[in-house]
Amino acid sequence: MSPTQKMKTFRLPVALDSAYGQCPGSTLGALSRTSCSTELQPAEGAYLGKWYEIAKLPAQFEKGSCIEANYSIRADGTIKVYNSEILKGKLRSIEGTAVVQDINEPAKLAVSFSYAVTPYTPYWVLSTDYEHSALVYSCTDVLRLFHFDFAWILSRMRSLPPETIQKAKDLFTNSSIDISKMIMTQQQGCDPEL
Repeated sequence: MSPTQKMKTFRLPVALDSAYGQCPGSTLGALSRTSCSTELQPAEGAYLGKWYEIAKLPAQFEKGSCIEANYSIRADGTIKVYNSEILKGKLRSIEGTAVVQDINEPAKLAVSFSYAVTPYTPYWVLSTDYEHSALVYSCTDVLRLFHFDFAWILSRMRSLPPETIQKAKDLFTNSSIDISKMIMTQQQGCDPEL
């Protein structure tokens, strides 16, 4: 191993430790969850289109308001993911790619963005009615030292009735997903042209 490789190997745990301490949603210890009940048939195309973020577990990469995601099919069959938010008065967006990794589990997608440390991260649709709301969960293990949990309540509109939000939270809880730190996403006063 060259001196440069040794230095990179040495710095990685320090960098990961720093990242762990700064990132919301991170938990010390390896993943204990290996499966989750999901539902989705993306071949129908019903999940595609625009979704607004109603609530989420805090994420370092999402700090703005008016957060939305738009999903469409590319010519190569992958799913184009276009996420946007308003942060400090400016539109911020990123494009990614989602793929179905196992055709027998079409609700368990993997998503990659240009800034991601890992090539693909899980994007599991736990529940959706396609027309009103969707519940999404993601958990990524980092060297079995710690993991990141993310969860989102999405809607086709910029708001959901409180009882629908509570039912969504109950579904996460019943799936043994800790949402005690879940926060609402600011969707009021958003430009409809975003």
